[in-house]
Amino acid sequence: MIRLVVLTCMSWMMVLFFLAPLSTSAHSMPTSAVFLDFSEKNVTAELVIPIDRLEVAFDHNLTDEPEKAIKSYHKELVSYITNHISVKSPEGTEWSIQIGEMSVSYPEVTTDPTDLIVSTILTPPSGAPVDSFTLNYEVVVRELITHVSTLTIRSDWNNGIYTSEPQLIANIIHNNTTVQINQSKGNTWSGFTSIVKSGMAHIAEGVDHLLFLLALLLPAPLLVKNNKWDTFAGVKPSLKKLLKITFAFTIGHSITLIIGSTGWVSIPSQPIEILIAISILISAIHAIRPIFAGREIYVASGFGLVHGLAFATLVTDLGVTPMRIVLSVLGFNIGIELMQLFVIALIMPWLLLLSVTKAYRSVRMVGALFAIAASIGWILDRAFAISTPVDTIVNALAQNVIWVVVILALFSIINIYFTKTRRASITRN
Repeated sequence: MIRLVVLTCMSWMMVLFFLAPLSTSAHSMPTSAVFLDFSEKNVTAELVIPIDRLEVAFDHNLTDEPEKAIKSYHKELVSYITNHISVKSPEGTEWSIQIGEMSVSYPEVTTDPTDLIVSTILTPPSGAPVDSFTLNYEVVVRELITHVSTLTIRSDWNNGIYTSEPQLIANIIHNNTTVQINQSKGNTWSGFTSIVKSGMAHIAEGVDHLLFLLALLLPAPLLVKNNKWDTFAGVKPSLKKLLKITFAFTIGHSITLIIGSTGWVSIPSQPIEILIAISILISAIHAIRPIFAGREIYVASGFGLVHGLAFATLVTDLGVTPMRIVLSVLGFNIGIELMQLFVIALIMPWLLLLSVTKAYRSVRMVGALFAIAASIGWILDRAFAISTPVDTIVNALAQNVIWVVVILALFSIINIYFTKTRRASITRN
């Protein structure tokens, strides 16, 4: 029995011994990466090169003390890289290649490679297009036939490609190092419309911004009496108030969108996201009981400043150059407003209809309580990293917004019908 146990243990040890090298060799080889950022006059190429692979190709020790080695061999590395990259215009004329800053990027996981990050500026000759060229890239892949370099367009304003959604266009290997790049289909108009669509998509996905505005608009059609929400204020006053609140919110987020996107103010995203959740909570409480009646415009513009800072982080992530920042801010803002107005146009007519009925108090309370629950969930998640189902529920509703509007419309029509019927009955009696 003892011999059987020993033999079994030895067998498992042999299996593990032979499997260990297989699992180790299954790790994928580290790859290089080339990220292209198109501007109006040149193309910036960021090279990400695993230092251990570069060491073999470069034939100098770089891995022991990477930062010190990069400084020691800086001139040689510049020469190596420039001799392994060439760019030509469609007519065959050479682009200039300028090697900029070099830095070492250390991995968060020890099994990942340490990379050399190289900033390179590619400039076309006078008169040549900046959006159409042939790139030949042989860094490391010339010396190591098993190495792979990925080529990605990270930002191209004219074609609506941004750092948040880069496009992989080629894998460069030893016997295939030349890539034809043609981005000439894009132009200023296509870039601008893409920014507008990006603004619309952000509001469609970032429902917390809309929830703040809708919570603030819930009591807008009502008068205040004895520090409580009372009866319908009338169509004209209600529409006027709705437009003022919406316009005030627009002015607020437009100001900080411009300031934040130009880099004049830089605030971490976490406190901004927490403040957005707090703004929803305050507006929802106001929808239950007026706490700043008559001052909604100032509240909308004030919290609009906070929401604009969140929008600004997205604009700066678009990878645009300073020359295009104005169009980016304008287009993104237009997209935000179009989506806001679309959602308000879908929902507010039915809320206005309901506001003349007794049922509106229940609708207002349900909407406000939902906004309070959502805001508390977001505060717990964003401030204390406490997971809640808020995002799942809210996103599910956002994805089925048409059904929500249909149900709201039917509920409004039914209540208006019964309200008119009841009034007609009272009049006859």
